[in-house]
Amino acid sequence: MAGMVSGSGGADTGQGRAGELSAAWAGEQDPAIPVSAGALIFDQAGRLLILRPTYKSGWTIPGGVMEADGESPWQACRREVLEECGIEVSAGRLAVMDFRTPRPGRRGGIRYLFDCGALDDQVLATIVVQPEEICAHRLVPMTEALELLRRPIRRRVRAVSRGRGLVYLEDGRPVPGVGAA
Repeated sequence: MAGMVSGSGGADTGQGRAGELSAAWAGEQDPAIPVSAGALIFDQAGRLLILRPTYKSGWTIPGGVMEADGESPWQACRREVLEECGIEVSAGRLAVMDFRTPRPGRRGGIRYLFDCGALDDQVLATIVVQPEEICAHRLVPMTEALELLRRPIRRRVRAVSRGRGLVYLEDGRPVPGVGAA
């Protein structure tokens, strides 16, 4: 997102906070809000693909942080699935957008979750996990997935499983008045 605003205005005049804001608007300081994208991938029986990462406890879904080179959330989702699982997804539906509030020790950020539907069993049989990041993978029924997934991801997956179309969340929870028509 570097250089979101361009032009000659916004030079830091040494005027304290006003100068800092001017510099930020001139693109000299980028917001530090990480964005990530994940994929819900199912088999023909409706079981969800979950992964066990090597670098944190619990189970997760394929996905990761967007690259800073202008990668879109959908591109990040597809790249992460390919990197972590060795399979390509070519179709998906944006199912959840979750804003995570920054807190001490946690940067917060925006999380996109794409429902990539059911893949052929032949494709799923070709999964090869990235051993530096993933030590195991499983296809499990949704009820079991909701028990195994890490809490923030569980909330997003649960919101999708309720079948309400695109869901907007903040810290994994629905926002009163948003999305309820």
